[in-house]
Amino acid sequence: MMKSLHGKTLLNDPVQNKSTAFTREEREHYGLQGLLPYGVTDIKKQQQRVLANLRNKSSNIEKYIYLNDLLERNQRLFYRTLVDHIGEIMPLIYTPTVGEACVKLSHIFRKPQGFYITPEDQGKIVSRLENWPETDVQIIVVTDGERILGLGDLGANGMGIPIGKISLYVACAGIYPGRCMPVMLDVGTGNQALREDPLYLGYPYPRLVGQDYLSLVDEFVEAVQHRFPDALIQFEDFSSRNAFTLLDRYAASVRCFNDDIQGTAAVTLAGIYASCQITHKSFADLKIMLLGTGSAATGVAELLLPAFKATGLSEVEARSRISFVDRQGLVTTAHELIKPRIRPFVSERAAMSFIDAITAIQPDVLIGATGTAGAFNEAAIREMARYQERPVIIALSNPTSHTECTAEQAYRWSGGRAIFASGSPFAPVILDGRTHYPAQGNNVYIFPGIGLGIMASHARLVVERMFLAAAEELANRVLSEEIERGSIYPDIVRVRDISQGIAIRVCQVAWQDGLADRDLPEDLEANVQALIYEPGY
Repeated sequence: MMKSLHGKTLLNDPVQNKSTAFTREEREHYGLQGLLPYGVTDIKKQQQRVLANLRNKSSNIEKYIYLNDLLERNQRLFYRTLVDHIGEIMPLIYTPTVGEACVKLSHIFRKPQGFYITPEDQGKIVSRLENWPETDVQIIVVTDGERILGLGDLGANGMGIPIGKISLYVACAGIYPGRCMPVMLDVGTGNQALREDPLYLGYPYPRLVGQDYLSLVDEFVEAVQHRFPDALIQFEDFSSRNAFTLLDRYAASVRCFNDDIQGTAAVTLAGIYASCQITHKSFADLKIMLLGTGSAATGVAELLLPAFKATGLSEVEARSRISFVDRQGLVTTAHELIKPRIRPFVSERAAMSFIDAITAIQPDVLIGATGTAGAFNEAAIREMARYQERPVIIALSNPTSHTECTAEQAYRWSGGRAIFASGSPFAPVILDGRTHYPAQGNNVYIFPGIGLGIMASHARLVVERMFLAAAEELANRVLSEEIERGSIYPDIVRVRDISQGIAIRVCQVAWQDGLADRDLPEDLEANVQALIYEPGY
């Protein structure tokens, strides 16, 4: 591959550049003499330099910019460093730092990344996709920037999300970078401050809505089928309204899923499964309360339902295990404007406040998906701890500034008895001489494995059973020593192995459900392993 490039052109290509790792022989062959300093350093020494420079930065946003620049000049070094130091670097390229990066993206812009589609491209999206240099695209992560984490409408600045997710597909599932494509459907923004920002790089008009919006997305999806027929489309950070509309519109005919709905649901279900090893309760007996009625909370409820039914519960019994709370309190039949997807879960009880609902229902698990900092206040956590010896508290909202409660709050207010997990990472908490280890329920445990499994199986569709299987696989990967210290998710350093395990489960579902276009290979593990990209020289 490198034979086509020479000299400075080779050094300027981020995919093929090895910088000071080019050997004497390679420097001679590719005309690099005089273009590099004398010293030849292998990738391990290059990593030492990267880490030293990274750790010398004074803020996380500076670290984000530095790592992004590294990706743009030496792709293999970036991914090798990310794979080898995933625990340290993932929070810098994704949550929580990516939230700040998205807010500031037009102001810290360095070099174009990803692919942008605007309303001005309508009628020409197929030809526009011809401009993308890669032809074997297998994974597309797309957003329209309307609901970036808990930060709201960031328009084209939301491109930081697909870029970050693609990096995690590569690092956490070993998918070759050239097979991945981040896409921004830049349909304008409802954020007036952005539109008036002279440095804003997006389409500076009010957000496209209604049929005009759906027509553009339809054309994009159809264009992908034409240009990249093997690609999986991952929808990311759409508003709840559009998230469900698009999923319902395409899921039965297009290889796609929504990570905020289905990925979040699977990782949450996995954490609940694992928590049963700590509480010594049967999953079928659990009562689960969700604070929030958006796409994430709804997705969790809709995956909990078949999970409960798989234990032998009837439809009615399964639904009775799940309750929703919003700003008005417990969601009951007396509520006004109940969202259609929430309606099957509404309670027949009398209207009551959040705290009163905890008292009346006594849930085993409390899940927050509100995007509102402090939504789990001291009264709520203390009331959970009043009825449960080991209350399970899962605060899903990102970034850290929007989480429902911090790890320290959950442990302190529960007298150190809470089993706590969150969407953003928290450091261990020392309370009364005891160290508590909060778990991170990050979707990175799920979506890379789903994507790898779809690639390996060539499945035509992404179905619910794949997410149920992924949740079971993830829960089974939590080690006994992690359970003993109160963690309901595995150490992130094992995420590559976990992704491969999930991929195998996805392949099995694809073949069992007749969604694959080829026979099940004799050695499924080897078949998945053959797809893994290992960055190095």
